[in-house]
Amino acid sequence: MVTEKITMPQLGESVTEGTINSWLVKVGDSVNKYDPIADIMTDKVNAEVPSSYSGVIKEIVATEGDTIAVGETMCYINTEKSADSENDQESKEITKVSDESVKEKVLVDNSMKGRYSPAVLRLSQEHGIDLSQVNGTGKGGRITRKDLEKLVSQDNKSEQKERHPIQEQTTYSRSKTGDIEIPVTGVRKVIAKNMVKSVNEIPHAWMTVEVDVTNLVQFRNKVKDEFKRREGFNLTYFSFFIKAIAQGLKKYPQLNSTWAGDKIIQRKDINVSIAVAKEEELFVPVIKQADEKSIKGLAKDIYDLANKARTNQLTPEDMQGGTFTVNNTGSFGAIYSMGIINHPQAALIQVESIVKRPVIINDMFAARDMVNLSLSLDHRILDGLICGKFMSFVKDTLEGMNENTLHIF
Repeated sequence: MVTEKITMPQLGESVTEGTINSWLVKVGDSVNKYDPIADIMTDKVNAEVPSSYSGVIKEIVATEGDTIAVGETMCYINTEKSADSENDQESKEITKVSDESVKEKVLVDNSMKGRYSPAVLRLSQEHGIDLSQVNGTGKGGRITRKDLEKLVSQDNKSEQKERHPIQEQTTYSRSKTGDIEIPVTGVRKVIAKNMVKSVNEIPHAWMTVEVDVTNLVQFRNKVKDEFKRREGFNLTYFSFFIKAIAQGLKKYPQLNSTWAGDKIIQRKDINVSIAVAKEEELFVPVIKQADEKSIKGLAKDIYDLANKARTNQLTPEDMQGGTFTVNNTGSFGAIYSMGIINHPQAALIQVESIVKRPVIINDMFAARDMVNLSLSLDHRILDGLICGKFMSFVKDTLEGMNENTLHIF
């Protein structure tokens, strides 16, 4: 019998931690290799974590709601080894136990107790807790999230302050009779964290252009029914916008970049992230190599990714590699908005609602289909000149789309 550990996997590019939504097993359960053992949520995707071994769950280290770093231990599992490797394994076990016994005596305070998960660090900062004064109940004396939550919720504040100094917060948000308290958990908690990080780290600037898409609207209305009959999915306006934006990113690759501290990484692949909402959840799957796809291909990708999101079938691969985000705010009827950039990308475009407006053409009023495109940009990477050229290119491309220039079938 060998005890192995199962750690938090990396479920997406740039993902550094994950939150355990729920355990699908309990101590004593037998599992096979690749059986799902926990439901994990990151800022990229929700996914089930499979077991790395066949065996019996020995100990669950991280509890539901805990946020732990990639590579940290989630649980321990007892596994059976074959007879051929029994002697070698027994020798390794003896050495391992011996080494760990010594290490546990010498390094418990300096190694385990001094390693804090992101959740523990956040709680300590929020409540002014001196972690050096806290006795952890986790493995090797490690301080867990439950230790701090118990500390914060103790009724006897005077005793709590004596043993574990906590700075008093000057103000509290309290609910009144009739108010509804909604815990900030799950996807909403991840979204809040990412939005704060983006706003705090990225110096945002904004730019909006007005685009006349009358010819595009006429063309799409002319072919949409036949397209749906032949292809089995809708020809959305969104696919036309992504096509124009992807072409713009190819011409002006500066917008297809990432800030990396002491350097700017200009991405070769043009992978467009799109926001897809499902009830109270928001997902940002990615259309890979968007610049190489036809409008029909983009429409198919949009349909497939949206359907996957609504049926909980998105995979980590679907969420990885985004280099630029396009948000379809027009689907909600918005005509002007300022989006928050999808960290660590350099920019984001909000495609607003297409609205009939009176426009002067040749000194005469005409009813035209108009849309606003609102660009959010990272001013560390981009400036007004290059963004203005990019937006002008996208505008000209969209205004030039008509039945004579579009070939989708």
